[in-house]
Amino acid sequence: MPGADGRLTRPVDARRAVSGARVETVTGRALGAAAIVFSLQTVPAAISQSAALVQGASAALVAVMYGSAVALAVAMIARMAERITAVVYAAAYAVVLLAWPFLVEDPAALDGQAPWLYYLMTVATTAVVFSMPIGAAVGYTLVAPALFGMVRLQPQGGSADPLTAAFETGYSIILGMVVLVIVAMLRHAAEGVDSAQDAALARYDVAARQHANEIERVRTDALVHDSVLTTLLAAAAAETADEQQLAARMARDAVARLREAGTSTSAPDARIELNVLVRRLRAALTTFATPFTVRVVNAGGVELTVDAVEALYSAAVQAMVNSLQHADDGTRPTRRELRIRGVRAAGCVIEVADTGVGFDPAMVPTERLGLRVSIEERLAGAGGTATITSSPGHGTTVTLVWPEGVDRT
Repeated sequence: MPGADGRLTRPVDARRAVSGARVETVTGRALGAAAIVFSLQTVPAAISQSAALVQGASAALVAVMYGSAVALAVAMIARMAERITAVVYAAAYAVVLLAWPFLVEDPAALDGQAPWLYYLMTVATTAVVFSMPIGAAVGYTLVAPALFGMVRLQPQGGSADPLTAAFETGYSIILGMVVLVIVAMLRHAAEGVDSAQDAALARYDVAARQHANEIERVRTDALVHDSVLTTLLAAAAAETADEQQLAARMARDAVARLREAGTSTSAPDARIELNVLVRRLRAALTTFATPFTVRVVNAGGVELTVDAVEALYSAAVQAMVNSLQHADDGTRPTRRELRIRGVRAAGCVIEVADTGVGFDPAMVPTERLGLRVSIEERLAGAGGTATITSSPGHGTTVTLVWPEGVDRT
């Protein structure tokens, strides 16, 4: 909506609200921290119980579980392959738990203590909750503690009495379910926030267009009133040679101003968040039969002009359509990526890349408008640049930059 000064104001910043990305980030980093902390807590037990295992087994188990914990923590901090690493940790825990009875050589050395793997149960169930669908998470949260309970009853698990085994199993299940419910509730709440924010940004996008059109209409009306109508009235009233010359000069000035208005961009002060462009491009991707991998970096807080958003959107969609039409050769799968990167507060770089057959840009006929008009000239007209990098057999990358040169500063 226009603010008190008549300028369009963007929606209230929702980045501090609970969003899906924020929930995944917080949950993941908490999981990584828990993996390290709980692993450190098991060190004394792992050392004391090493005498009960066959030679070399203790070192192997420690390497597998502690190595998985470190990898999990690194993945969560770096935000890379988080779900895959979490699945690997949970799978490694299940395998080690199954192998435990076969690795215990001297059950008496356990002295009735629970295997040190017990203290990592919560990390494993949380890893499944983080990385897998709700059904699989519930199943793992029930099965893993039950499996531990069966191991606990055996001599290789400390020969616990049924009550103790049931208590430890129930405790693990309850704790795992609590974590599952909390994460599920946070994700559900975040989905509602994300949906509301998407709707607000979509409305803002429409409002920005309407506001820009209104500014252009007012500017054109003022120009017609101040120049064209004034010139026509002066010409109609001109009787002397001097008055006719004045009317002629006014007419030339009015024509020049109309030409300037036709070539100028509309509503230069109207700004749109880069996230609006990201959402529009994601919506466009849903209409394609072939998927693109989407990577977005530094989109928060970046704002672009209306003309830039329209140019980047049109050029990016055309580049993706070109990839779908020309990149495949039918002999091998083609990977496609859409990479969007915000640059400081008012710049953007978009890359549409594929691993397809590629082509020689110099050999593209001039009558082919998809590259020259829809991409290159479209960006140039808005103050940006488009670069097409390709060669036969090595795929194609279309790089869209706005404003020109922002990626080199």
